[in-house]
Amino acid sequence: MKIDRALLDEIVAHAVRDAPNECCGLVVGRDGAARAAHALENLAASPFRFDIDGRELIRFAFADEDAGEDGLVAIYHSHTRSDPYPSQTDVNFAAGWPGVEWLIVGVPKGSGAEPAVRSYLIEDGVIREVDVEVS
Repeated sequence: MKIDRALLDEIVAHAVRDAPNECCGLVVGRDGAARAAHALENLAASPFRFDIDGRELIRFAFADEDAGEDGLVAIYHSHTRSDPYPSQTDVNFAAGWPGVEWLIVGVPKGSGAEPAVRSYLIEDGVIREVDVEVS
């Protein structure tokens, strides 16, 4: 995914703000390039998992890029108790969204370390890390 520094900083700020609960949101754009982030409410309000309003996912998943609409590029969320690597829950959720990246922000608790950001494609249960190109 290609993403501007300011947009990535917005996503990281959302993760830090929502800690100790996981945050969640959507990244929309075209051709693998992020154009906007939509912070969503974690309906689970939990440090262990997130739950997104499915209507938001559907809205962007079926965007018409030919009509100039931005489509779903990534689902983002944070991990507040583990590294930014997909959990089994993430893998299960991803089964319904092939081709969509999973951008995960690791928010280390009390370590003073900076949040870490990684992105993955998860298809057929196989996790593959992909580059996050920040400009």
